[in-house]
Amino acid sequence: MADARPANAPKRIVSLNLCADQLVMALADRDQIAGLTRNATDAEMSAMASKAVGLPLADNSAERILAINPDLVVGMPARRSAALRMLRSQKYRLLDLETADDLAGIYTSIRATAEAVGHPQRGEALIADMERGLAGIRSAGRGRVAAYYQRRGFMTGTGTLIDDIMRRVGLVNLAGRLGKPALAQLSVEEMVAARPDFLIVESATDRITDQGTEMLHHPALRDIPRISIPQAWTVCGTPDYVRATRAIAAAITAH
Repeated sequence: MADARPANAPKRIVSLNLCADQLVMALADRDQIAGLTRNATDAEMSAMASKAVGLPLADNSAERILAINPDLVVGMPARRSAALRMLRSQKYRLLDLETADDLAGIYTSIRATAEAVGHPQRGEALIADMERGLAGIRSAGRGRVAAYYQRRGFMTGTGTLIDDIMRRVGLVNLAGRLGKPALAQLSVEEMVAARPDFLIVESATDRITDQGTEMLHHPALRDIPRISIPQAWTVCGTPDYVRATRAIAAAITAH
């Protein structure tokens, strides 16, 4: 994105978590970025891993951050550890980003990050792109039930980003129907008895790599239609919310 950078825009931005990494990369100039987390280049966790290649990576120790001498720290430093809380006492400029559990939360994070890095217009342009990407999505689920089923039988509940996506495409989250918390375990037998119309799974579990993924391939689950998407699209509240939503809606329509 080519636009003028304000004279007071930060020149040494440090990110303290995976979600902040992606927002900073989406909205700041590369030469503004002084440190991302080591997860930034993990393609299974970050949808922007390829963009992180060549950017400086740093651990989240206060000593390392002090050595960089950033003029903006993005993440949740005050709540992570005593060492990082020290940054606040040093009067570093901090942007605390709340966890984005729905689309509105993503937009709030985008706007806050864009403003902090000195490119508010990029934030608005990114949100406009997302709105366009979501505009044509139909409620293909028609009230059918889906479960976001993960390694070792963990199921994601309501009040989460994947739950927000399910509702957007017209699905009912099985976890909510069963009264489960945000993260709960459900055995294969319990899942079969619940009879969801769809299983939404992480694409990394499409093949068996360990005991945790093996249970997702139990023969008893074979007849439940499966929708596979990358975990990186939903682990954080980022513009990849659109990709996940479109992929799930398209998969429902194809069944």
